[in-house]
Amino acid sequence: MEAEQSHRVLIVDDERSNLAMLNKILSPEYTILIAKSGEDALGRAEEDNPDIILLDIVMAGMDGFETLARLKDSPVTSKIPVIIITGLSEESDEERGFFLGAVDYITKPFKNAIVQARVRTHMQIVHQMRMIERIGLIDPLTDIPNRRSFDNRADMEWRRCTREENPISFLMMDIDNFKTYNDTYGHPQGDVLLKSVAKILASEAKRPADMAARLGGEEFGLLLANTNLEKALTIAEKIRSKVEANQVPTADGKTMTSVTISIGAVSTVPRLGDSMLDFITRADGHLYTAKNTGRNRIFS
Repeated sequence: MEAEQSHRVLIVDDERSNLAMLNKILSPEYTILIAKSGEDALGRAEEDNPDIILLDIVMAGMDGFETLARLKDSPVTSKIPVIIITGLSEESDEERGFFLGAVDYITKPFKNAIVQARVRTHMQIVHQMRMIERIGLIDPLTDIPNRRSFDNRADMEWRRCTREENPISFLMMDIDNFKTYNDTYGHPQGDVLLKSVAKILASEAKRPADMAARLGGEEFGLLLANTNLEKALTIAEKIRSKVEANQVPTADGKTMTSVTISIGAVSTVPRLGDSMLDFITRADGHLYTAKNTGRNRIFS
């Protein structure tokens, strides 16, 4: 399995000796994250998005079963595989763990080979599932995220910015007169143009939390977490000017074509109870205004 060192394992246990032992067993292959309580585990899981969680059952305060239930109740952490680690030997405890959503069970005292094998097996499953998801989350024409992928990320970043009281911005973009372009040069040339515009957008998604996506047809979006309106408008103008200056040759190389793009921009610091759908709808409205006041412009 490639790039295992980049995969992260969150170990949740309130006993230092257990943390040290599991860290020694797994750190040669994975990046190890530590949580010493159930409460800490919930926060670390949301913030750090580990690939797998090893969760002790017997802990002071919030025990492992309650922690597991809350992890599975949260849309942010529900898909993270959880392997229970415990000294409990009752079959009913094992059944309860699986009922709550655990994927495997490792008993104490730890045996190095078993721990390594169980984690490696589930890490391979994670890797395979992500490959499958990627196929369904990437637009096959432009090779940037599609609408489904955008919706998933936007929901996650909206929650994070709400929690941290940080700004989030969104640029909704539409290629001007794209139908005319298609009618003039043909759909294959239109596809070439879409790829070219997508490349410009992707070049402006510079940070890990940024996402450029094809939302459908000739419509694109750029999600900018931790970004205020002033910075978002600066990025929007860079995109608008780059698209306007972009020259796309026809297949025979005899003609250079170009288009412009209209952009609707929104920004907010989301609060509890605010709607991300309303946020996106506002951007759509601003895009409509940009289109109807001359095109090749930004409205916010």
